[in-house]
Amino acid sequence: MTYANITIEDLASDQADKMVKIVKISGQLDESNVDEQSKTIYQLIEANPKNLYLIFDFSELEYLNSKAIGYLTDWYGKISAESGQIAISMAQENIVDILQVVGLTQLITCHVTLDEAKTAMLAS
Repeated sequence: MTYANITIEDLASDQADKMVKIVKISGQLDESNVDEQSKTIYQLIEANPKNLYLIFDFSELEYLNSKAIGYLTDWYGKISAESGQIAISMAQENIVDILQVVGLTQLITCHVTLDEAKTAMLAS
């Protein structure tokens, strides 16, 4: 099984009804672990169904397979349907290239820095 780890950090928001979290994914999301790792995000979405704002910190994500892209697309759909938003920050060039090829960068904003993503999320 390939190594992957997900950590979740709360980010303070001035808006009481807005839940902003940083989801840091490190390692590789592939066939050996993506189904298990995705459960963490689904549990987060179920626990916070409305106004959930997630910033995915991909600074330490080395690889994601097509199934991981499918999950990312599903999370985007579930969160945006309930007045939430997803952003990606600090993705490595190979990850950004993949996301651009499949068209996800047209739906999910990619930020160069985590601070940029935080500022955008808190302002939206």
